[in-house]
Amino acid sequence: MEDLDPRCITGCAAQQLRTLEAFGFSWDGPVEYQSRRAEHYQAALEQLQAAGLTYECSCSRRELSSEGGSLGRYPGTCRYGVRHVGATATRLRVDEHFAVSFEDALQGRIEQPAGTLGDVIIRRRDGIIAYQLAVVVDDALQGITAVVRGADLLDSTGWQIALQHGLGVPTPRYAHLPLLTEPGGLKLAKRHRAAAIEPARASEQLHQVLELLGQNPPPTLKGAEPGMLLAWAIEHWQPQALRGLREIALPARPSPAPA
Repeated sequence: MEDLDPRCITGCAAQQLRTLEAFGFSWDGPVEYQSRRAEHYQAALEQLQAAGLTYECSCSRRELSSEGGSLGRYPGTCRYGVRHVGATATRLRVDEHFAVSFEDALQGRIEQPAGTLGDVIIRRRDGIIAYQLAVVVDDALQGITAVVRGADLLDSTGWQIALQHGLGVPTPRYAHLPLLTEPGGLKLAKRHRAAAIEPARASEQLHQVLELLGQNPPPTLKGAEPGMLLAWAIEHWQPQALRGLREIALPARPSPAPA
């Protein structure tokens, strides 16, 4: 459970778990919470610092935005010393000769040439361990061998592989699924008024998602229990329907009838 962000609302984690159960999902062993792993993240940070693979950065988002750095590769402003006195973030010092190349199970060969990654933040200015470092430590602690997630995180994989190299931990296999988007390409999100999933309609929505993912579930499974739908999907999974796809747009909503 990724709950390091102070904006996490009390009770949301339990609600997410109940929603997963309603959709037929289960998990092995106890649920792990990032908020309870501070000592592991700190140990990893100190290991990287001792190896000379980090540096402190005082750049604010506003400064980077004005310099064009927030939207792309960090320009390395603080690589040889912080710009300002005060609170700093910690960045991973990515070797300019480090190149990433891996075979994604759905997206094919992914390559990030040397010098394209930039130095990612691994500890925020407020002291909280950043996502990139936390998930690498999580995967290593739990012995994760395969990571399946949305294609919006594909660009993060290079940083995570760099961190795995720095920490001396194994690199999992990756599969990045296409995102379901609004018809215009916007990511589904509350701020775009996307509807939330509904546990009471789990079977209907699972069937709909399998259709959108090109898996062609039979109409006879509409209304089947979530566990039955998932069992069918596992047995009949067709990864070729998703290869090379980064996004799948939802059908356009019908226009409301005139009053």
